[in-house]
Amino acid sequence: MNQMFKIRLQNYIIIVSFLFNLSAHSQNKVQESISNLVSNPSNKNAKISFKAIDLATGKEVASYNSSLAIPSASTTKLFSTATAFQVLGSNFATSTRIYCKGKIGKDSVLYGDIYIRGGGDVSLGSRFFCEKGKELTFLHRWTDSLKAKGIKKIQGSVICDGSEFGYAGTPKSWDWDDIGNYYGAAAEGINFFDNTIKIYFKTKGLGNKSEVLEIFPKISNFSFKNDVLAGKVSDDNVIVFGANYSLNRYAQGFLPANQERFEVKGSMPDPEYQLAEEWVKVLRSRNFDVRDGAKGMRSDKTSTKLNYASDVKYLFLEKSKTVKEIAYWANFKSVNLFAEGLLNYIGFSQKNEGSTKASLIALEKFWTDKINFEGLVLKDGCGLSKENAISATHFCDLLKYLYASKNYSDFKSTLPIAGVSGTIKNLCKGQAGEGRIFAKSGTISKVKSYAGYVISKSGKNLAFAITVNNFSGSNSQIVTEIEKVLNELANY
Repeated sequence: MNQMFKIRLQNYIIIVSFLFNLSAHSQNKVQESISNLVSNPSNKNAKISFKAIDLATGKEVASYNSSLAIPSASTTKLFSTATAFQVLGSNFATSTRIYCKGKIGKDSVLYGDIYIRGGGDVSLGSRFFCEKGKELTFLHRWTDSLKAKGIKKIQGSVICDGSEFGYAGTPKSWDWDDIGNYYGAAAEGINFFDNTIKIYFKTKGLGNKSEVLEIFPKISNFSFKNDVLAGKVSDDNVIVFGANYSLNRYAQGFLPANQERFEVKGSMPDPEYQLAEEWVKVLRSRNFDVRDGAKGMRSDKTSTKLNYASDVKYLFLEKSKTVKEIAYWANFKSVNLFAEGLLNYIGFSQKNEGSTKASLIALEKFWTDKINFEGLVLKDGCGLSKENAISATHFCDLLKYLYASKNYSDFKSTLPIAGVSGTIKNLCKGQAGEGRIFAKSGTISKVKSYAGYVISKSGKNLAFAITVNNFSGSNSQIVTEIEKVLNELANY
């Protein structure tokens, strides 16, 4: 009897062990997939940080170098957008306010100046919120509002004032060959038209220099050097160079040959002054005389800073889009200006200063007792800085916190869906991850990253982050490898 019992016991142990190992093996498919990615020869010199957690239990599903903080490109936007939801709320909106200084006479003449006071609105006249070609119609609305206030002539200037947010320009860690391009535009106190200029080129045969047809908006005293050639390319392959507030821009690179009108976008040199100038153009086109034209608070040394509570009269305002609306485009289409603008809102609301430096301090202060910031380095709000350093654990901690917050639904709604929409509409297309992964992507030279949420086939809610730096292959090759990991998360 004892011998039979021992045999049965041994068989039972073997069966239980087999079932346990089978279960462990099936649950370790994610770990196996990340191990395969790490061991791929093209990643021999790569830096990789990966982690996935079960949001219901907080337990780790799989990981590799999860505490390694490295540049993660645009997944950085998760920190600026998530913090904006938490600090400001989904429905927070700022505004651009219009004031007048001086007496309005019975003859409908303002004997003084009009002031545009910026509040950091990045949505004003944005192509993401306006029909194409109608981005500047708000200036006609403003003109109608002036008329309704009894003003038909201005014996002074239209003065734009974005000074509350300072004039630091783009974050100091951004590369020189980024800041002249549209995606390198600074977020400031005054923003409009996505802080971009549109340069229209006509190209000829291969190797020939292009012709600049038009630059919109037209900028006074603007100098533009063109070294753009027609090349064997199918899209925009042009870099625009130019410093913050500089009226000099230089473009080089290639555009497709034999194009009648090809649009390239660059950063607007001085949105503060330019907004004043654009409104003066509209006012004059509507028979409003503006005697002294446009001025910008930074560039015009004769303009003195005002006490808006006592020195001027409030006329009307233009309300911005909400945090939820701006964060949607920041994550869905990876709009750098919107992410930087949200970051500035955070700093201004907490420290009354909308600079990148002050805003990052405010961001870190908010998260200090909520997630572990050890090893994390943030130099901007959008991920264009190569000095950012974020680990997979940092991302998972952030995502886990948001998952338990009242803002989770709104925050998640800003994330593209794999195989379906936004910047990851081609990721995992026709694979297990399609429709199950809600994530922000990130791409700069030799950096590829994804971070977000997964609803697995078994109904589990997961958070994950993966960043790969310095891989040897192409972007498409590393994406294919990462897809294998993401598909296993979807199958988990």
